[in-house]
Amino acid sequence: MASDITRRSLLVGAATVPVLAGSVGATAAPREKPKLAQTPPMGWNSWNSFATTITEAQAMETATIMRDRLLPAGYSIFTIDIQWYEPGATGYAYRADAVPVLDAYGRLQPDPKRFPSAADGRGFRSIADRVHAMGLQFGIHLMRGIPREAVRRNLPILGTRYRAQDIADQTSICSWNSDMYGVDMRHPAAQAYYDSVFAQYADWGVDLVKMDDMSRPYDSHAPEIEGAAKAIGRSGRPILLSLSPGETPLASADHVWAHAQMWRISDDFWDEWPLLDAQFVRLENWQRFAGPGGWPDADMLPLGRLALGQRDTKFTPAEQRTLMTLWSIARSPLIMGGDLRHLDAATLDLLTNPEVIAVNQSSSANRPLHVQDGMRAWTARSPTGSTYLALFNPGDKPSRPGVDLRWLDLRESVRVRDLWARRDIGTVADRVEADVPPHGAALFRLDRA
Repeated sequence: MASDITRRSLLVGAATVPVLAGSVGATAAPREKPKLAQTPPMGWNSWNSFATTITEAQAMETATIMRDRLLPAGYSIFTIDIQWYEPGATGYAYRADAVPVLDAYGRLQPDPKRFPSAADGRGFRSIADRVHAMGLQFGIHLMRGIPREAVRRNLPILGTRYRAQDIADQTSICSWNSDMYGVDMRHPAAQAYYDSVFAQYADWGVDLVKMDDMSRPYDSHAPEIEGAAKAIGRSGRPILLSLSPGETPLASADHVWAHAQMWRISDDFWDEWPLLDAQFVRLENWQRFAGPGGWPDADMLPLGRLALGQRDTKFTPAEQRTLMTLWSIARSPLIMGGDLRHLDAATLDLLTNPEVIAVNQSSSANRPLHVQDGMRAWTARSPTGSTYLALFNPGDKPSRPGVDLRWLDLRESVRVRDLWARRDIGTVADRVEADVPPHGAALFRLDRA
């Protein structure tokens, strides 16, 4: 028996409860869930590394790296984030005077200076085709509502006799981005507008839409959430809907599960320990609502080179392991945010460990354990009946967290495999514990001996 496996004590938390798709916090009846996102989505998103500035050349270079280095591990969704329609976007700030590129019906279009293949109304079709040819899926970001510029010009709504000013709710505005007005979904042309937007995305070959300014305040935006989901259903293409930012209210869990495949449970997550520490409670609270077709989203992985190339992640190696362990055992989507052009060996190994990814993609009965003495623990089941165990040290000093086997309903000796080290480390009869550095984690698979 290895020296890092001995004895201690633990208290058990509540088991996972299956979610039923109903309506909480909104009045609409639930839609039938499509067979999308049967496992947590995995991919890459441009926000953490490129902010608002990514170009077509940078996108295709990144997609090629993703195909070669991350796709074999399961990362398949390549997403261009916010402001792809804004000429002259420069960083993480949003310009109040930005004038987006629009078509004749008030729909956002890629800036052709940054995305030359989008010229003459071709949109993202060329990029999507090339991304698909690599075996990847293609995602884009979208702000809630209708562009203020479309309202100013009072452009027509495709397929109707109405115009932008007829459907815009000019009192419904985002507090941090001035591009859009909300859409008054009570108007007869409101759904037609969203239908036209998602029909165009379907024509472009879009596979995921990260729709922003949606989850907060949730009840006020629920009609537009329903409108987007309905438009996707009418588009003829299976498009994943990812809602952002959070914190999505737990009271609306059934409603969001019925209308989206991913929804943010926090505001933007960056590489600071207090933000990571806060995600434990959020993921514990949301776990009973996670399952095929709907995944609480703890946000992107701010790893590697970040912030327009200005710095590397501030997370320590131990904190990086905690991040990947928590996202995996809680089955949050795994969306890499760092600049893949600077992907180092340590970050690549962290992202692509197949035994850790298996926990994220194929485990079940995931649940947190309520603990004492400054430790946290989660458990889950593998498809073959093995038990997964994650141990966390959220403290500022090294510790030795552990779990008695009886609290895992294990009455016999077990063989312990360290998933991060990818090696078997011994057999125990009563307790599993490990030396864990500050803010660190350990992840094991327990098999009957």
